[in-house]
Amino acid sequence: MTATKPKPAAGKKPGELVEMAWDPITRIIGNLGVYTKIDFANRVVAECHTTSSLFRGYSVFMKGKDPRDAGFITSRICGICGDNHTTCSVYAQNMAYGIKTPPLAEWIINLGEAAEYMFDHTLFQDNLVFVDFCEAMVKQTNPSVLARAEATAAPGRDIHGYRTIADIMRAYNPFEGEVYKEALKVSRTTREMFCLMEGRHVHPSTVYPGGVGTMPQPTLFTDYLSRLISILDFVKKAVAMNDDIFDFWYEALPGYEEVGRRRVLLGCWGAFQDPDVVDYRYETMTNWGRAMHVTPGIVVDGKLLTTDLVDINLGMRILLGSSYYKDWVGQEEPFVKYDPLGNPVDIRHPWNQTTLPDPGKRDFNDRYSWVMSPRWFDKNSGQHLALDTGGGCFARLYTTALAKLVDTPYVKSTGQSVLITLPKSRTLPETTLEWKIPRWSNALERDRSRAYFIAYAAAMALHFLEQAMARMRGGDMRVFAEFDVPDEAIGCGFHEAVRGILSHHIVIRDRKIANYHPYPPTPWNGSPRDSFGTPGPYEDAIQNTPIFEENGPDNFKGVDIMRAVRSFDPCLPCGVHMYVGGGRTLKKIHSPMFGASHG
Repeated sequence: MTATKPKPAAGKKPGELVEMAWDPITRIIGNLGVYTKIDFANRVVAECHTTSSLFRGYSVFMKGKDPRDAGFITSRICGICGDNHTTCSVYAQNMAYGIKTPPLAEWIINLGEAAEYMFDHTLFQDNLVFVDFCEAMVKQTNPSVLARAEATAAPGRDIHGYRTIADIMRAYNPFEGEVYKEALKVSRTTREMFCLMEGRHVHPSTVYPGGVGTMPQPTLFTDYLSRLISILDFVKKAVAMNDDIFDFWYEALPGYEEVGRRRVLLGCWGAFQDPDVVDYRYETMTNWGRAMHVTPGIVVDGKLLTTDLVDINLGMRILLGSSYYKDWVGQEEPFVKYDPLGNPVDIRHPWNQTTLPDPGKRDFNDRYSWVMSPRWFDKNSGQHLALDTGGGCFARLYTTALAKLVDTPYVKSTGQSVLITLPKSRTLPETTLEWKIPRWSNALERDRSRAYFIAYAAAMALHFLEQAMARMRGGDMRVFAEFDVPDEAIGCGFHEAVRGILSHHIVIRDRKIANYHPYPPTPWNGSPRDSFGTPGPYEDAIQNTPIFEENGPDNFKGVDIMRAVRSFDPCLPCGVHMYVGGGRTLKKIHSPMFGASHG
């Protein structure tokens, strides 16, 4: 078991559990539902189950396809981070085909992915997450907190220009707040930066096994650079505003650190290849993985267990538990018995998985989700760990900070923090930010990390630009390496999707795909209870979360629960309904952005 939070202590008030559910909670694709039992007498979530009602089937229909098409097909898994899938698929194919990509192509892909992180995190943080912390929402759910915010000076006002905490909250009001609207403009700019490098958003048209189709020329990089410099003021101000809001939240609502809190169980698969080291050979994966500009790793209770992608790969297990699938173990021969280093590969590893859908009635005592339960097997403890991604940014910063491997002119990991240096921008001086490992893995720290990682991606983009332009000035303009598809091969790609860990595993036989399994972050974060009864991270983070909302059951918004869920960046709250008791609709509480009528 890896459930993380202790059960509430004795001495609780007698109370009646009220069943409430939010279904769907989605983001472009997928159907995520959160079903809870809330103890209003003790102001706590007593029980939680998360479900997905949608079967996708990519692992089924990928079989028999030309493996060169994998990147184009799997980008359609997601309508907002499809490029992350393309990139990860290309990494897996590079390994399978024995390709070493030209360095300039790697820098171009890094620049595209950096722009994607800046685009997506800005859009999600400022136009979705902060809706839960804006004046319009807090006025409805915690009016006493808003009154305190009106009287609380903002520590970072000299940076961002807002006098009080309430002024910051107003700036995030949907459709009319200054920051809300400016974030949309920044998202447009960063999307343009992405398209310069990868051709089309969100399904890249110029990223392939062996390199890219983007033609390197000076204006390509200067156009990217001019846009990057134009948003640095916003990036710096955003970090200060995030710190002000979340520090205030801890002060205004003592105990809020427990909202969305779970044990520190974090996974990061690494991002931003180093062209001087990466050759995509499995035999050297330990070295080139550690050379990434975001360090891969697994953190348990604040301790870094490994930064070795080989260990990370071999520890992956796909458990079924409460999902709508038949077990393939005992029915199918393994595709891969040993990895290229001779290590045995488990039958529940993605290389050996066979997807056997078995639909059924939703039953929280048995099976209730189309999401499987990915786990990481810790051979030292013998536990199948229910890792989460911290919404992506939290795990990336945490593993990179602990590993102390990243050392560039703009980003350095110290062993307990990450230093991020951004140059002088239009109105603000050169700034060095420091993300420090926090005391908790909770909703507020996941959200806070997002602003810092936007700065991280911007700083790394500056480094990638310098390296790419130096390579071009040196005359090395190669961006593609020829290759042949082998008759038989295996490959694995590891990358960071916007919201966290992403892997693609491919098995090729007769020059066709024999087995293919992509594992994005949401199956890890949104998994149901596994074969050992261990809750998935969403379930674990919500269960036992205290309720600070001032409303009672009759006009309950569930904002604390929504903050816990959205801190993982689960995919877009485009239609959230609340139900009470036997499925009776109590009230529709969320339009696509909240506040469709606000402003």
